[in-house]
Amino acid sequence: MTGRLIAIGDIHGCHNEFYELLNQLELKDGDRVVLLGDLVNRGPDSTKVIDLARAVGATALLGNHELRLLKFRKTADRKYMKEHDLVTFDALRPQDWEYLEAMQLTFEEPELNTVFVHGGFLPGEPWQKQPAEVVTRIQVVDKDGRPRKRADEPDAPSWADLWGGPPFVVYGHTPRPEVYRLKWSIGIDTGCVMGGHLTAYILPERRLLQVKARQRHFP
Repeated sequence: MTGRLIAIGDIHGCHNEFYELLNQLELKDGDRVVLLGDLVNRGPDSTKVIDLARAVGATALLGNHELRLLKFRKTADRKYMKEHDLVTFDALRPQDWEYLEAMQLTFEEPELNTVFVHGGFLPGEPWQKQPAEVVTRIQVVDKDGRPRKRADEPDAPSWADLWGGPPFVVYGHTPRPEVYRLKWSIGIDTGCVMGGHLTAYILPERRLLQVKARQRHFP
């Protein structure tokens, strides 16, 4: 593997922090950037985030927020949307929709035995076969072994706590004040849009780089 492989957690429209983090990373030829989904919604400017992502040639993974927008665009069914999503929906340009449509579910780096995903995986099932509804949304696993949101099952264990690997999984989606590092996974959504940090995880050296949020935009 030449160059670095750099994962960046949920950006949620926080283009200033994204720009600052990219500057600090000092990208060089051979570096690859993987954005772990939820580039959009909640924060100040989703289109500027997409412009920056495109400018650095980032691989962007599908998050639950992109999935919601794409479903609404296809069906016009309001059940997929939250109020703040509509602001993003109206702002997105044709090239932005192309970018969202091209997002992949996972990104694998076999040399490092590592897989990147937005939400995570249901333990005990082949990760490659899990659908978008699971891998973009899972946070915890209920007592019946079903993927759930943390808010709906606050006492259920995180999927990552049950994940025995391999592969090692780098993910976002579940905001925490600190990076959540376990033997077989690392969660790097540190709640930038909520006033936390935007986090990059740099491989192969396994180094973290963070920028502090300039302000809180949500909730």
